[in-house]
Amino acid sequence: MNQRSTDPNRPLPSVFYNTITLIGAGMAALFVGLILFLTVLEWLAPSPKPYVGIITFVVMPVFVIIGLIMVVVGMLRAQRRRRRGETVQEFPRIDLNEPRHRRAVIVFGSAGVLFLILSGFGSFKAYEYTESDEFCGETCHQLMQPEFTSYQLSPHARVGCVECHIGPGATWFVRSKLSGAYQVYATILDKYPRPIPTPIENLRPSRDTCEHCHWPAHFYQENYVKHHYFLRDEGNSPFELDLLMKIGGGNSEGGPTSGIHWHMNIANTVEYVATDEQRQVIPWIRTTGADGKVTVYKSTESNFSDADLAQADVRKMDCIDCHNRPSHAYHPPNQLVNQSMSLSRIPASLPGVKDVSVDALDGGYETTPAALEAIATAIHEHFDKYPEVAKARSADIEQTVSELQRIYQQNYFPEMKVSWKDFPNNIGHLYYPGCFRCHDGLHVNEAGETLTRDCNACHTILAQEMGAEGQRVALEGVEYHHPEDIDEAWKEMNCNECHGP
Repeated sequence: MNQRSTDPNRPLPSVFYNTITLIGAGMAALFVGLILFLTVLEWLAPSPKPYVGIITFVVMPVFVIIGLIMVVVGMLRAQRRRRRGETVQEFPRIDLNEPRHRRAVIVFGSAGVLFLILSGFGSFKAYEYTESDEFCGETCHQLMQPEFTSYQLSPHARVGCVECHIGPGATWFVRSKLSGAYQVYATILDKYPRPIPTPIENLRPSRDTCEHCHWPAHFYQENYVKHHYFLRDEGNSPFELDLLMKIGGGNSEGGPTSGIHWHMNIANTVEYVATDEQRQVIPWIRTTGADGKVTVYKSTESNFSDADLAQADVRKMDCIDCHNRPSHAYHPPNQLVNQSMSLSRIPASLPGVKDVSVDALDGGYETTPAALEAIATAIHEHFDKYPEVAKARSADIEQTVSELQRIYQQNYFPEMKVSWKDFPNNIGHLYYPGCFRCHDGLHVNEAGETLTRDCNACHTILAQEMGAEGQRVALEGVEYHHPEDIDEAWKEMNCNECHGP
């Protein structure tokens, strides 16, 4: 029954020549060709598109498999019918000399070509939309509103979401989508957590994404930074710091290689173990210098053992271990109010405005409308204690209310339970552990040497201006004076223990 056909135009077994099998074979051949075409296209493209991967290696193979299944089903069906002695239906004969046949071929052929063109255009537009920031940030409005809002205000607002979250090539695209399969299910059934935790374990290494724009070998020299602060007293006492940030670490021909970017793994390798999901608790560190010397530091406050190390995930330090929120940062209210006051968006001459503004922003509200109303009420009630100010400077007070409401809507999302307290930013050390996750003075090696906690390793204080003390300036650096009298406690405690959440 499976003998080859004697027809030279039909070299395959006779059971192959049936409608179902031929349609399946045509479908499989078509999509195999498209897979090869898109693969070559991706290899030749100067900037491969992340979503091409899902189309090429996930969607199209499904149609290839369906086509092959149709081939097998058609052949088995034809074989079974022949064994029963049934007549196998022949294909309809098309004679283009017949006007009726000719018209049918023209009509159906033209319609088929038009359908393929429109389908291809529609598929491309659909693919193009799935790459857009609107698709990532607005398809599920409430779910993604915090991330999309912070992204639009970030330095990467003109960098597409998929460029950082997926990057080029199919492998990481498939991994990211498979890891997000449960998130789709949770979104549909409203089972997602609030707030949504940062998917740290699924982030792609920065060398595959960030370093396409930020070339580590060119991070060097120092940067000047000026910080403006206001104390929470009635006079909103100003407090300023001028810092020389020691970037370093990139290119010995361009500048010093010590400083912050010593960790960049160009000449040195830094590895560590974190014992929490957000990588804030780091009990074990291993460094390998350019000379091959290996040094291990362990926290004296942790009971992390060699047995724990054997079971732990040892991570090679990456850019995102410090720059962990480059596009989705939720800022502390103290920092936001300082910035607005330094820009005169909140008049610093209003009595006690710093203190009441911070408290109003961090009130722990249930909904955004309730928060906006409560912020306005808190500011007005505060200045009711200063009737002359309230009367003479009502415009400044209303400006303050508007500014605080703007700040709130850009950094707090109570419906998703999102605020600065749940998303640590590892740059710096004032509000979160940041640098002090490792440089806390508690990590010691076998020789008894402590991993440095010296502030001057990362920056030099060029000037400090604080109230009655006036300004202290020195190019070689001045000693830091805490703006409030807490003796030497600031030298022993981490900043975030007081300033953090």
